[in-house]
Amino acid sequence: MPIEIASKNPIVKSIVEGVAPMPARLAAAKGLLPLPQADLLEVLAFLAKSDDAQLSSTANKTLDNQDSNQLLNILELAETAPAILSHFAEKRDLPKEIYQRVIANPNTPDNSIIRIARQTKDGEVLELLTLNQQRLIRVPAIIDAILSNNFRTVEADRRATETKREFFEKERGAQQIANELRAQGQEAAAEFVEKADFADKLDQPNSLSLEDALLIAKHIEIPDSEIDDSWLSLEYIEEFYEESPEEREAIVHKIIGEIKFEDDDVSNERISAISRILKMGMKDRVKLAMKGDREARNILIRDPNRVVCQAVIQNPRITEQEVEKIAAMRTVPDDVLRQIAINRTWARNYMIMHTLAKNPRTPMGNVVSILTRLQLRDLLALTKNRNVSDAVRKQALRLVTARTGNK
Repeated sequence: MPIEIASKNPIVKSIVEGVAPMPARLAAAKGLLPLPQADLLEVLAFLAKSDDAQLSSTANKTLDNQDSNQLLNILELAETAPAILSHFAEKRDLPKEIYQRVIANPNTPDNSIIRIARQTKDGEVLELLTLNQQRLIRVPAIIDAILSNNFRTVEADRRATETKREFFEKERGAQQIANELRAQGQEAAAEFVEKADFADKLDQPNSLSLEDALLIAKHIEIPDSEIDDSWLSLEYIEEFYEESPEEREAIVHKIIGEIKFEDDDVSNERISAISRILKMGMKDRVKLAMKGDREARNILIRDPNRVVCQAVIQNPRITEQEVEKIAAMRTVPDDVLRQIAINRTWARNYMIMHTLAKNPRTPMGNVVSILTRLQLRDLLALTKNRNVSDAVRKQALRLVTARTGNK
């Protein structure tokens, strides 16, 4: 496993990696090298765990003799190396002020926080650990360590127990799931779950389970602030309707069939994801199409409802490679192909336009405009392409004749 060195100082790197000569490493272990204090402490923290007994013993003694005020100042800096914070987190019976700085520093590794929670004999330190609820939710092992520590105070026990019950034991509804996602830094996913139509129906018959909601949320990557839904005119909104379980099951089979046609090796996980997503109502599928990741887009572009498909190409993270693939599909609605054809950005991509011209579902009005921009060899190929309509072949032939002068 590679060593993670925070300092950019080449001297630090050479000592930590064992490249520097032994006298230099021994001088570093004694704290005699002329390095900035933060760099010196990082070197000492690494040397304190050295396999060389002399280096390890010397470095530990040097660390034990650090000026307390100077040490406290470094421990509270946001850029302090994790190795330094880990060293002092793992030492027993240090002054409370040191543990307080280590706990408060976001650079402190989670394993070091767990170690403090397990070994401290100071109930106030345990109370301090319980104040960072986001970290407790992200690393539930900290909660278990606090609750197994016999020196915990009543207050520390209460906070840890309440957090555990609220986020890991209590029957969770949509808001609890959203809170958990937000605590993990997944704001876009939390927004989606909070505002979804399924939020009030979780675990009801023919609805999503709590596990379904969490797994769908993992596909969300775009926050509300990046979404533009102005394209959703009344014409589209009127097409929102509730499908029956049988209709949704038919859609699942349709999408699975299309994906299997492209890739014979479709995993059970993907099939499960398709089924899960199709349990959602149309409004939620439209939101997922606009906010979801590549996998969500790949599934929902195959939705038989044109509003859902339109939402996919409105997704701000969709790539030109995805658009080119969609342009070749013969199952997407005409509206989607028309929107791709008139999009200014995609219109500059020759491969997308060429693919649209070859797709028999692309509206003729758009194809006529695209043909004028195609290269001669591609126009010639279209004149012989039996998959496109007669009208497209004839128009391609007219353009070939006009460019070559042939009659």
